Amino acid sequence: MNILITSAGRRVSLVREFKKELIEHFPEGRIYTVDMNPVLSPACQISDGFFKVPRVTDESYCETLIDVCKKNDIKIIVPTIDTELMTLARDSENFKKNGIEIIVSDMDVLKICMDKRRTLKYFDSVNFPRTKEIDPENSRFPIFVKPFDGSRSIDTHLIKDRSHLTDALVQNNKMMFLEYLSPEEYIELTIDLYFDKNHILKCAVPRERLEVRSGEVSKSVTRKDELYDLICSKFSFFKGLRGCITLQVFRNRNSGEILGSEINPRFGGGYPLAYIANANYPEMIIKEYLLNENIPFFSGWIGNLLMLRYDDEIIIYDYKG
Repeated sequence: MNILITSAGRRVSLVREFKKELIEHFPEGRIYTVDMNPVLSPACQISDGFFKVPRVTDESYCETLIDVCKKNDIKIIVPTIDTELMTLARDSENFKKNGIEIIVSDMDVLKICMDKRRTLKYFDSVNFPRTKEIDPENSRFPIFVKPFDGSRSIDTHLIKDRSHLTDALVQNNKMMFLEYLSPEEYIELTIDLYFDKNHILKCAVPRERLEVRSGEVSKSVTRKDELYDLICSKFSFFKGLRGCITLQVFRNRNSGEILGSEINPRFGGGYPLAYIANANYPEMIIKEYLLNENIPFFSGWIGNLLMLRYDDEIIIYDYKG
């Protein structure tokens, strides 16, 4: 009863959390990892074993994963990055035929989450307030620009005045032009959600993002307030979602207005804070998919818990690469 975490990269905390929870239920269980360059992946170095795999766009990617799983008695795959979700979901039935369950949402809902324009339309369909797209040629500045299919804050732009609004940006069909929500007026929050096999919400932990570095939160605090109640009521069921999902929202510091921004259908980089706050999603996955247990709704996580991240070192002796 082993588990594989893909594209492990720097997710040391997530690997450690899965290792801790798996041996509680399966003392002989192992957490394996894969990466394009596992020798240089800190998370791979602290896993129970790692394997080199091709780029996710390679035609052999899924077959390579299946081969790794069959040789190492791996029953569950936990994806961690956006670019592999569609590929794994598309081939999920082939994995199931080989006794392997991928913790990934359905294709239809992935298409909504991976296209931020469709995400905003989904917010409209459930009457959840959201950020506003604007006409860049007829708007007040500053404005915020980002690709509709981007991630990790890559290729995002804050345009402070009209002189910086280039033709290349305006004519780029991938770009979304949004009302700018300044940090002086708005707090940014991420909500770690867990949906069971039947797409029912079982836990939600809002985290206020105090500081972000390279698109990943470095300082964060859990918040159990009226936002929590709103999320639980609006997202109690979301057809097609499965496992850990992160929802991005903004909250006005004065009025309390909430604006939805993005839905990322995977573990977020800041999830370790939710885990320490007792929102144990690795254990929920193990109970659901390895022990076939029903997961009760969990609200007993700790509010106002502050996380301050720092860099640490993993040392490899006799490295000749």
